[in-house]
Amino acid sequence: MDAGEYPMAAIPSFHWFSLHCNLETTVRMKRNNFSAVNKAVPTSPVVKQPKRGLCTSLTQTHMLSVLLDWGTLPHHVILHIFQYLPLIDRARASSVCRRWNEVFHIPDLWRKFEFELNQSATSYFKSTHPDLIQQIIKKHAAHLQYVSFKVDSSAESAEAACDILSQLVNCSIQTLGLISTAKPSFMNVPKSHFVSALTVVFVNSKSLSSIKIEDTPVDDPSLKILVANNSDTLRLLKMSSCPHVSSDGILCVADHCQGLRELALNYYILSDELLLALSSETHVNLEHLRIDIVSENPGQIKFHSIKKHSWDALIKHSPGVNVVMYFFLYEEEFEAFFKEETPVTHLYFGRSVSRTILGRIGLNCPRLIELVVCANGLQPLDSELIRIAEHCKNLTALGLSECEVSCSAFIEFVRLCGRRLTQLSIMEEVLVPDDNYTPDEVHAEVSKHLGRVWFPDVMPVW
Repeated sequence: MDAGEYPMAAIPSFHWFSLHCNLETTVRMKRNNFSAVNKAVPTSPVVKQPKRGLCTSLTQTHMLSVLLDWGTLPHHVILHIFQYLPLIDRARASSVCRRWNEVFHIPDLWRKFEFELNQSATSYFKSTHPDLIQQIIKKHAAHLQYVSFKVDSSAESAEAACDILSQLVNCSIQTLGLISTAKPSFMNVPKSHFVSALTVVFVNSKSLSSIKIEDTPVDDPSLKILVANNSDTLRLLKMSSCPHVSSDGILCVADHCQGLRELALNYYILSDELLLALSSETHVNLEHLRIDIVSENPGQIKFHSIKKHSWDALIKHSPGVNVVMYFFLYEEEFEAFFKEETPVTHLYFGRSVSRTILGRIGLNCPRLIELVVCANGLQPLDSELIRIAEHCKNLTALGLSECEVSCSAFIEFVRLCGRRLTQLSIMEEVLVPDDNYTPDEVHAEVSKHLGRVWFPDVMPVW
């Protein structure tokens, strides 16, 4: 590639002129310093000294060659530097000299790439220049292996992502991520257009191992195409908030992708049949199962229950699996959950959760490792927290915000858990003073039980 092939890659000539002047100034200063040293150090009458002018000239020449000869840097050093540069800066650097331009086209530099397709009218994030995108597709599509697309809320940015996907016919992508910095984005694209573009990658890659396509109109038929072409390599599938995907589509993936180790999906897709499929003898041990339980309009969705024997089958087959559950429900929608033993390991409550549900967690979630409660109202959670500490022997992390716990109950909770609590994030306003302790006195007691200094988190005042 000739310098200037990228329209935005040219470096103004005054930059080189400035650099050249700075180098000359540096050399002149160094020369003066050497001269001063030579004058200050007395010479011995016995030892014959070399000519001062020749020494200074050689020193100047050596320093100038070292400072100016950037083109002799080894390829692997330039490559390492280029990997930290944004695309536009990388393209500009490729126009400096032939050697840097050669490094710009090394396949290793293009294995991991993120297309930023934000629109200036709807996002503050920078966007990848269209001319550069076409150059990448033309020259480096075959080298792309770890690819992600970052789009904003506009339909234009999602359409641009689909256009690029449809051109990746000569690729061997292993990781694909579609990231929406704001909703709805991909959901604004016609379903047929999105599915057609996505299946181009599914058909041509043949080696996809990780797919993260949340908040998209992907559907069951496209998942069947994915399975037909990548069943031997797929290890991670993250598909939360994809309304056109049913339990049958995920079940097809679980049945045919025997190496699947990580799965993320919405709760409405989760079923007893799916858990049993993931627990079959031919399937590898599942390592992570993330479940998003979301309700935008209270009362419109009736949540089903998963039978205990289905959970038991999963844990028997994959005893080390992390079951992560994110709840964004209203209090009246929790009725179907935690009535029986549930093997959840990580629990996050993004909206208010009742004391009743927290009480059930203390009784029926013995594998719990992490608990985060973002809101609970004004009812103290004293007995519920103590019950969780007594029954959840694997608990190592707790986060509390916008709820209330008496200082004495919180200290008792920490005492019961002891030093296994490696993460403890409690907002200061959560702690309610009682007859025994004030919030200012809590940190000393808690620090004693944890074996390290601890303070509650404080909301910053801007």
